[in-house]
Amino acid sequence: MSDSPSSGGCFDLDTRRVTLSTREAQMGESNFWDVPDRAREVISEVNTIKNWVEPFDRLEAKLREMIELDELLQAEPDAELSAELDRDLSSFEEQLRGYELRSMLQGPDDQRNAMVEISAGAGGTEAQDWAGMLLRMYTRWAERRGFSVEVLDVSEGEEAGIKGAMLEVKGEYAYGFLRSEAGVHRLVRISPFDSQSRRHTSFASVFVYPDVDEEINIEVRDEDIRMDVFRASGAGGQHVNKTSSAVRLTHIPSGIVTSCQQQRSQHKNKETALKMLKNALYQREVEAREAKKAEIDSAKTDVSFGNQIRSYVFQPYTMVNDHRTELKITDVGKVMDGAIDPFIEAYLKRAAPGVHTA
Repeated sequence: MSDSPSSGGCFDLDTRRVTLSTREAQMGESNFWDVPDRAREVISEVNTIKNWVEPFDRLEAKLREMIELDELLQAEPDAELSAELDRDLSSFEEQLRGYELRSMLQGPDDQRNAMVEISAGAGGTEAQDWAGMLLRMYTRWAERRGFSVEVLDVSEGEEAGIKGAMLEVKGEYAYGFLRSEAGVHRLVRISPFDSQSRRHTSFASVFVYPDVDEEINIEVRDEDIRMDVFRASGAGGQHVNKTSSAVRLTHIPSGIVTSCQQQRSQHKNKETALKMLKNALYQREVEAREAKKAEIDSAKTDVSFGNQIRSYVFQPYTMVNDHRTELKITDVGKVMDGAIDPFIEAYLKRAAPGVHTA
């Protein structure tokens, strides 16, 4: 496995293992919980790294086991063991594809849970039924992956289906997988609601949000701050500051600088400057979130019913065609039962760095 293109080196596991060892050593230190927010951050990082390292180690162990079994079969053929090896190999390949697919999820929010909003387009009952079919498709997909899914809000259709719904999908990398589904989905079929059995084209839009915790926790680590001290400026007189009590703090990651010289105590000036710094970082985070929300809302308004990402044709032939990746699948029923991973995988591969498309 170490010689394969899908080996640990491809996933930068050596670096992850070094980081894991460092963080676990930090967790063993007696003062680890002196800064609770930082401690929780380290624990979260450790869990994230383990979620990469441990599955790979299990895959590597399974590969060694299969190699040993294959060598045994070469020496002593056994039909039952050979069939077992075939099953193990099929399962191994599926797990490896899943691991490789997850390696493409490197976005800042990819690891989060997902909020999925489905809205029926114009077209009355047929479009509402189509939105309801998509709701079922994503529910089945989530269940297939072992994710939990909850319908947070739904507006029932007048005769069938839904006018709209909001789903919460909870699971590791739920947003990373589902963000590829955002866009307009087009249905072509003979409508069961048309007494003349005519073929109809209907649309529904899908929008996917990362489920972001709204609480903003500002943590300023000592190692991220450079402190400079200097003499406070003033008009002079008997209270002129003859010591370097004024404080200037530079937050190295952001470049934000705050200073205070109002107090005669350097300690108090540092406290005030630190408070000013935290306020500035908080405001920057608020502005970043507002900008991101505006970007998401703008993308949502750009979802027009003339720019579908995927078409689902039921009649006169059966075909699901993703217009971005050009992947086509003829088994519409299987797709509608939640088997959308091939489309997600094709999209992620197309969007992965270094992949060029025409």
